[in-house]
Amino acid sequence: MTGQDNLNGQVKTGSEHAGEVPFRLFSSAKALRQPSVDMNQVVGKMDILFICLDTLRYDAAVKEQEDGTTPVLNRYGSWKKCQAPGNFTWPSHHAMFAGFLPADFGAKNLADREMLFFPRQIGMGRKTPPGAYGFSGGTIMEGLEQEGYDTWCVGGVSFFDKRSDLGKVFPGYFRKSYWNPSFGCGVKDSTKNQVDFILKKLEAAEPGQNIFMYLNVDAIHYPNSFYLDGCSHDNLASHGAALRYADRELGRLFDHWKEKRGGAFVICCSDHGTCYGEDGCQFHGIDHPIVNTVPYKHFFL
Repeated sequence: MTGQDNLNGQVKTGSEHAGEVPFRLFSSAKALRQPSVDMNQVVGKMDILFICLDTLRYDAAVKEQEDGTTPVLNRYGSWKKCQAPGNFTWPSHHAMFAGFLPADFGAKNLADREMLFFPRQIGMGRKTPPGAYGFSGGTIMEGLEQEGYDTWCVGGVSFFDKRSDLGKVFPGYFRKSYWNPSFGCGVKDSTKNQVDFILKKLEAAEPGQNIFMYLNVDAIHYPNSFYLDGCSHDNLASHGAALRYADRELGRLFDHWKEKRGGAFVICCSDHGTCYGEDGCQFHGIDHPIVNTVPYKHFFL
């Protein structure tokens, strides 16, 4: 069948393709699980913070958690082991901004995912799962703007550097977007600079308007060797040191947000992991269990 045939309406669309997702093959056990949060009681009632700890490995996050060296993040519960939406920033963020956050590591099918945000116009029979907020539009941000949210992006890695055409794509999904070189991966104080900037922006924010803010923390992304004294190259130890640094700065952000705004719902996760020589692999953008496994948590401030 040709593309013209499709244009002439000879291909069935919409409800006639309701069977494109084979729900009969899905296990029903987890489908009966109660959602951990009802996003319909969140959206429109409070700020939402989406914090991506870019490149954070699950094993490194759990080690710092168990060692007690990330006290701020530990305060809000344990990390959940999840499947990364992609193996580097670009595909991962396209998925997450469309509502497809990291899935439970043990998920065997679409019905096993806990969806916080659900794109009503596509997939899964177009039926919003229990607890999920069904949004219209191409991204979470577009849907939340329709609910009166002011949407902010504070970028980090180069995919948010608006000096390039590629770097303008993700920021373009937000009503307000910010990036400057002091937020970049090669700057040791990048997270401090981001938090300082956000705290100043909060001073001018309208108290009555809800905010959805995405923050890309890039301290853990390479290079990270400068977070560990005497370290000459990135490795798992410097990766952990970078997370400890980011944790301290997130403490400032959370404390000030609570003081100024009265709390928020927070999504905190990695977009992908990274390798330091495991099985001969380096960094990410490749298929490897370490790259494909990420930490995730959500919580209320």
